[in-house]
Amino acid sequence: MTEFDLDRPVPLHPLVFLEDGDEVTIGRADVDSYGIFPGEGAALVRRLVDGDTPREAAAWFEREYGEEVDVEDVLAGLEELDLIRGTGEVAVEKAPVRFSDLGKALFSPFAWVVYAALTLWGLSAMVFNADLRPTYHNIFFSDYYMVIQVGLFLAAIPLLFLHESFHALAGRRLGVRSRLRIGRRLYFIVLETSLDGLVAVPRRQRYLPIVAGLLADVLGIAACTVAADLTRHPDGSLSGLGRFLLAVAFAALLRVIWQFFLYLRTDIYVLVSTVLGCVDLHGAAIQIFRNRLRRLFGRPETDEELLHPVDRKVGRWYSWLVVVGYTASLTTFVLAGAPVLYRFVTGVIGRLTGDGVPTAQLLDSIVFGAVALAQCAVLGWLMVRERVKARRDRRLHHVIH
Repeated sequence: MTEFDLDRPVPLHPLVFLEDGDEVTIGRADVDSYGIFPGEGAALVRRLVDGDTPREAAAWFEREYGEEVDVEDVLAGLEELDLIRGTGEVAVEKAPVRFSDLGKALFSPFAWVVYAALTLWGLSAMVFNADLRPTYHNIFFSDYYMVIQVGLFLAAIPLLFLHESFHALAGRRLGVRSRLRIGRRLYFIVLETSLDGLVAVPRRQRYLPIVAGLLADVLGIAACTVAADLTRHPDGSLSGLGRFLLAVAFAALLRVIWQFFLYLRTDIYVLVSTVLGCVDLHGAAIQIFRNRLRRLFGRPETDEELLHPVDRKVGRWYSWLVVVGYTASLTTFVLAGAPVLYRFVTGVIGRLTGDGVPTAQLLDSIVFGAVALAQCAVLGWLMVRERVKARRDRRLHHVIH
């Protein structure tokens, strides 16, 4: 740890302060590094920003609040968050965020009118046309599994990027930077938009960036449904393109339903934890559940008092939801996913090793197997990456008392 001169002002980077109840988020918007401070701690940091030396700030704190403060501990926390400038380091102001104007246009009043009109058009089409309503039969728009798998996979790519783009642009219109990355939720491979800077935005302004991806999904479903209706054959039956679009719409609907599996830390989970004022609800819930197991087997527990108070309170009931959710997902995979996977694997192997297999079926099996292996390889890579990352010191949330 750096030795600080308590009689010299601390060279701090330009900082942002966001009050939220009894707590204040302080950090650097240029690198998205933030910490949560109690109100009196934030007041101390403000004194340092105003030019007080650490000793002067500590003396002011004692006069103001009637208690001593370990100012060196506070400085160590600020250093860990990279809020203190190093020797020769120049203070960097936050650079303008690209595409912020596009984000403002995408969520302008006119855009909301367009979104509402498209959604109502899609809903009315489903109401008045039974063949446009979502059903699992829509998935089977072709007799070839290869065509279904590859078709839906390729169609999902632009819809997934649309989902993440809505997240990113909803945040960028507020000046929040974003990064797109590949992640994992249990055995699901997911795209994630990182919006760390939202912690420095008033809570009510965070809601739209969080749910913007769901808005994109709903618009995608509505657009596919309307397009399927408009591309009918002259006799009124659905065209091949229409059947494919309905399959894409149904797959998108499944992704919307998946968002309500809170235990997988979906968009709805982030929304709920933000509304409740949580910091790391999932991590707290896991720790609380592990402590229950430790008590059961007579092992020492980890200190739950170090958790954020709201996380600790909500995590006591949310931890059971996590356990039930993971159990349901794993049970579903064992009872339904594994048998289906076994049938696909044995079918592919049978076709590849059998005699007299038609060329179309052989090609179908090769492509299906290649795509499945690629998905397994990506999932394995993500699991290894998480293990390596877990072994390093990670800066997630810093709560300074």
